[in-house]
Amino acid sequence: MTAADASAPTVRDTTLALFARKRRTAMLVPAAILLYLVYIFFAFDIPGLAQRARMDNAAILMSDFWIHKTHVTRDNRTGEVTVSIDGETRATYPEGKLPEWVEVAEDQVGITLYDGHSVVYRADGSAEYRHPGYGVITVRPEGGSLVLTLPEGPVPDWINVADNRISVTTDAGRFSMTRNRTETFRYQGGWALFFFTLDSAFHGKGIGELAALAVSGERLDPARSNLAGMISDFWNNGLWRHKDVAWAIGETILMAFLGTFIAAIITLPIAFFAAANFTKVWAVRFGMRRFFDFVRGVDSLIWTIILARAFGPGPMTGALAILITDIGTFGKQFSETLENIDEKQVEGIRSTGANALQRARFGVLPQITPVLLAQVLYAFESNTRSATVIGAIVGGGIGLLLTQAIATQKDWEDVAYYLVLIVLMVIAMDTLSGWLRRRLIKGDTSGV
Repeated sequence: MTAADASAPTVRDTTLALFARKRRTAMLVPAAILLYLVYIFFAFDIPGLAQRARMDNAAILMSDFWIHKTHVTRDNRTGEVTVSIDGETRATYPEGKLPEWVEVAEDQVGITLYDGHSVVYRADGSAEYRHPGYGVITVRPEGGSLVLTLPEGPVPDWINVADNRISVTTDAGRFSMTRNRTETFRYQGGWALFFFTLDSAFHGKGIGELAALAVSGERLDPARSNLAGMISDFWNNGLWRHKDVAWAIGETILMAFLGTFIAAIITLPIAFFAAANFTKVWAVRFGMRRFFDFVRGVDSLIWTIILARAFGPGPMTGALAILITDIGTFGKQFSETLENIDEKQVEGIRSTGANALQRARFGVLPQITPVLLAQVLYAFESNTRSATVIGAIVGGGIGLLLTQAIATQKDWEDVAYYLVLIVLMVIAMDTLSGWLRRRLIKGDTSGV
């Protein structure tokens, strides 16, 4: 053995060095990920975010999704008392049909809350909140200001006293009084007046009673059957706007449908110019691919803003934004699909003397149709979700109703209603597109 051979690394040394390098790499990768997470922790101000978080507000928001409140309001200037759901003028109880927990007498108005709590409006303009575990809280106007009388002891933190307002907030309800108005809120679960408004003859009736009226009951309106009346009163509900919501859902689906399928029709022929096996001229192929990159690289929301400025708001503007973005997406997908076809089938068609159009029709399209159809159907399903956000910008579809409900900062039950409908719409589109893929591609009609 020569000196050079002795100094050369052995297989064992090489193997050990390789394992050592792999161990270092295995340690460096998690360390780099950890350092990046630490950077994100401080760069995104996670400690400050946790400090600013208001979980109590989040809890209130979640409860507002399914809880409504009934306002019992007294105008302290006139003495008039009104009872309305969520303060809506259209949801004001008519005289003589007040809820059972509101009792109106000549000298007072009694309001029964939960767990023994109650409120009394006196004829002299004062009001009392009766707390079973604390005592009677009295507020009365005197000389242009409010005078508060409490049981002996410190003032609880659930009583708020300001210069021009006194309020009591408990789990049983909320009471507030100013010089001009006295108000009590009673919270109740459920979406109030979802089926019938207060002016409907069917309001307040149970399921069994409604079923009996629909089948054999005496007509409440001589001009129409009870079933037709129920459908009409539900469909034309002025608070929940079921008719407008159904129209908005239809607009959202139509935006996604028009944008997706028109984009597919436009893109299919021009995708041949971006496929290397169909377009041999490099400049044409390069230019078409860069065109697809450009329209795909600009997000659909940006196209929505640009088009809304150019054509004005409306569902068609949203459909155009989806169309432009999908041309770029389909252009890449379709051209790559064309480049992966089986050339033998095309050559077989060519051997019969078929021209270029016939080769594309009988040699190319049968191969790519299942793939393209799957891509288009998935895009339609995805665009149904995107159309909701786009509709909020261009003023169309369910997205517009959603943003309007959020902007009011009080109609959170409407927000929950729209969110449920959006989820159901996405589920329906997913089910439909899955069924169509199986039906049109595989010929399978079993199940959904």
